[in-house]
Amino acid sequence: MAGNFSHLDQTGKAKMVDVGEKPEVKRVAIAKGSIKLARNTINMIKRNKMKKGDVLAAAKIAGIQAAKRTADLIPLCHPLLLTFIDLQFQVKTNKILIEAAAACRGRTGVEMEALAAVSVAALTIYDMCKAVDKKMVIGDIHLWHKSKQSV
Repeated sequence: MAGNFSHLDQTGKAKMVDVGEKPEVKRVAIAKGSIKLARNTINMIKRNKMKKGDVLAAAKIAGIQAAKRTADLIPLCHPLLLTFIDLQFQVKTNKILIEAAAACRGRTGVEMEALAAVSVAALTIYDMCKAVDKKMVIGDIHLWHKSKQSV
């Protein structure tokens, strides 16, 4: 049974997959997620009235940092040389939609980097708003798109 999973050896123990023989291709991944907040919290974010500062600017930087450090955070993830990472936010009435795009030229995908970026951006928003909003909910974090293209 252990042989059916790429991250398990013959004895069922975790291992990092050898991607050394795979060709380098351009890889792109987009992840999405959201954080629900009280309307008052949304208004404070829009007016930049949070005591900790500009919430979305901090969340963007945190998401970029998370993508760059994914291999340090997720066991068995390969370290990647990212060629692009960006986050976008859509502020709605009672939530913020988060989207992260990551790209690289490599032998393995950038899905985990995009997902890490969304997750840490949401956690940063949570951290910066927790003093005024006790009912925030982070959710719906998912891979929305991935692709690879020969270079």
